[in-house]
Amino acid sequence: MKPQIRKRAVIVAASALVVTSVGVGVSQAGPEHRDAPPTKARIAALFDGWNDALRTGDPEKVADRYASDAVLLPTVSNRIRTDHAEIVDYFEHFLENKPVGKKIETIVNVLDKNSAIDTGLYEFTLTDPDTGAQRVVEARYTYEYEKRGGEWLIVNHHSSVMPEG
Repeated sequence: MKPQIRKRAVIVAASALVVTSVGVGVSQAGPEHRDAPPTKARIAALFDGWNDALRTGDPEKVADRYASDAVLLPTVSNRIRTDHAEIVDYFEHFLENKPVGKKIETIVNVLDKNSAIDTGLYEFTLTDPDTGAQRVVEARYTYEYEKRGGEWLIVNHHSSVMPEG
C-alpha cells in the first residue's frame, strides 16, 4: 500500500471512530452524504435541520449546530453571541416563543468543498407563552457554513428584522 493511501485509510478509520464515539446527533447530513460535494440544495437544506432543532425546544440541540467559535447576531437580541454558552443563552429565551421558521427566499453560494453561504429572507411564527397569541416576524438572514470534522456547522449567523416590516 502506498504511504499516501495508507495515511488516508488511517484518517478515515480515525474519523469513523470519532463519529462512533460521539454519535452523529449534530450531523447535518446523513452518513451517505457526509463526503458528498456540497450543492446549493444540500446547503439550503441545512436550514431544515436547524429549524427541526428549534422545534425540539432544546437550546443545546440548536447550539450544537454552531461551531465552537461561531458568531451569532440574533434576530431578537442586541447582544452579539460569540461562544457556545452565549448561543445557548440566546436560544433559551428565543425558544420560549416556540419559533417556527420558514424560508421565503434563499440564495446559496458554495464557496468551496468546505464552505458555503446561505442568505435570504425568512419569517418566524412566534407564540406568546402567556397568551398563546401568535405573531410573525419577517427577517433577513445569512448563514455561513464550514465543514469541520465531516459536519456542516454554522460559523456565522446574522439575522435581523426587516427594516420596512
